[in-house]
Amino acid sequence: MTIYSFWIFDRHCECIYHKDYKRPYRQLRPKLDFPPGSIDEKKQTTGGPPTGKGPLSVDDDAKLVFGVVFSLRNIVTKLAGEKESFFVFRTSKYKLHFYETQTNLRFVMITDLKVDGIRPILEQIHAGLYVEYVIKNPLSPVEHKNGVGVNNELFNLGLDRFLRPLSIFE
Repeated sequence: MTIYSFWIFDRHCECIYHKDYKRPYRQLRPKLDFPPGSIDEKKQTTGGPPTGKGPLSVDDDAKLVFGVVFSLRNIVTKLAGEKESFFVFRTSKYKLHFYETQTNLRFVMITDLKVDGIRPILEQIHAGLYVEYVIKNPLSPVEHKNGVGVNNELFNLGLDRFLRPLSIFE
């Protein structure tokens, strides 16, 4: 099993945790070298609006990932009812696995196409790692406002230790 990336979104639709492992789908938007002094080069170096030619930032990626999840959730609830949800979204390059908790935390893992049945793994990440190291930590903020995400070294180490035997990292 190859894990490409892992995301956690809070109930306010903010990305509170993100970790890249291997990202082959980023190859679709390679970083281009612009001529020195060109408008595109200035936008890329000054953080201007994306031109569609360079790689996406983490914030742009988070918006895209959450947009896919939000759209798919809306489609499923309109077609099948309020109590239904989706668990996996597949493209020709990757699978997006989704798990939503009762408190509207959304766990998203993007993997290769060979992976099946990852929902129990996402549930274990939530119950065994997120609850233990983030929720039960008295120093951890309850709400992650103003872009402050999960900054917990024990959670990072635990997540890596949990996923390493299950996946291939390159």
